[in-house]
Amino acid sequence: MKWILFLPEIYCLLMAAAFFGLAMLPRTNPRRDYQVAVLLASVGVLISLMSVRLHGTLFFEAYRIDLFSQVFKVMLAMGLFLVICLCTELRGVEERYHPEFYLFLTTCTFAMMMLVSAVELLTIYIALELSSYSLYILVPLRRGPGTDVEAGIKYLMVGASASAVMLFGLSYIFGVTHTTYVAEIMKILPTVITTPAAMIGLLLTLCGFFFKLAVFPFHFWAPDVYQGASNQVTAFIATASKVGAVAILMRMVALTGGASKYLVDVLVVLSIASMTIGNLTAIVQKDMKRLLAYSSISHAGYVLIGILSMSASGYASAIFYAVAYLIMNLCCFLVVVNVAYDGSDLKIAQLAGLHRRSPLLAMTLMLAVFGLAGIPPTIGFTGKFLVFAAAVARGHLVLVIIAMINATISLYYYILVVKAAYLLEPDVEMERLNISMPTKVLAGALVAVMVVIGIYPHHVLEVARAAAKGLMM
Repeated sequence: MKWILFLPEIYCLLMAAAFFGLAMLPRTNPRRDYQVAVLLASVGVLISLMSVRLHGTLFFEAYRIDLFSQVFKVMLAMGLFLVICLCTELRGVEERYHPEFYLFLTTCTFAMMMLVSAVELLTIYIALELSSYSLYILVPLRRGPGTDVEAGIKYLMVGASASAVMLFGLSYIFGVTHTTYVAEIMKILPTVITTPAAMIGLLLTLCGFFFKLAVFPFHFWAPDVYQGASNQVTAFIATASKVGAVAILMRMVALTGGASKYLVDVLVVLSIASMTIGNLTAIVQKDMKRLLAYSSISHAGYVLIGILSMSASGYASAIFYAVAYLIMNLCCFLVVVNVAYDGSDLKIAQLAGLHRRSPLLAMTLMLAVFGLAGIPPTIGFTGKFLVFAAAVARGHLVLVIIAMINATISLYYYILVVKAAYLLEPDVEMERLNISMPTKVLAGALVAVMVVIGIYPHHVLEVARAAAKGLMM
């Protein structure tokens, strides 16, 4: 076996082994655990970048290494590194559980790396379950009044139901195509996609990925889990976890070869419902994490617009949008983690006076939510423009108009967040936030990336186009 092809995954396993060893030590040392985690995660990003040009297959062709999978592995490694960077003061989790916290973050990242390379149905299912069970354990690790346990149980129950439905759908696909290999399914499925068994099988299979992406009607877990988990775990669920879900959803939709009008119609309905319900519900939220949860539901609808276009430009726009969403959401959670430094939930009202307490965090939050709303010149605007352009090119003009109306609605609640940070003053005088130098550097770098890629998206877009081209081969 060509072990070099499996390098990012092997490194993740070694990281997990290192954290397992730390968890076995009799004495806890949070500072040491954090420093080890940052060092190992940064090396993981370098290894993922070095592995981008690898190409080949493993495990009897059940595992494909191509540009599409490697680009998403870089995004996953970056997501893990940035989330770990937010754990300077991991006060939402008891100190004795810190090694386990990093361990399950790493195993979830490993599973999602497997997920984006898996091209065999059982491998896809096992990778998806491994990533899900790591998150089921992470959510109740929060130190708090018990909402973490309730959120964890709800996440587990909804996830188990979605998993069962997806397994049922996989059995239908196998029954229709008589193979579990994606390459073979890609040849057979477009010819039988109009049959009820193939359509039902594909839709039930997609339900599992809709759950991970929090697409309507599989979104009910998101607000409670976002609020119940610790701020850093929520950041991971809202960013890296979503990236893995986008990747596998694109690979499964690409199976049809764009031959099914019924599948497109279903995705259009789900996209409109996700955008509309997510945005309308987010308007009344008072808790920042719940607002971001409903925001994520609406953004799942935007991503679906690119995917349902079922063209190279559509898939490329969805990849670009995933990159943009990863960066913008990490900026939001960087602010949440630092303002709610004791690990508590952050109310939008608590952002009052943020521009005086920390001008850098206020600017980071403002640019991040402007990007989520699609205001130029941020990366979010470019992402929405690419997704909408791809959809219009495929004749989905009405869908794009509805999406633009939804983007206008979302602008209202994003502006409320900016208003709280810049125009409202707290009832009592509050101290300036003590932000560490590494956090300042991280915030500055993320802001620069949001603006620079928003204005000059060409390099990222070229990589996304090349990755999408590999997906359609």
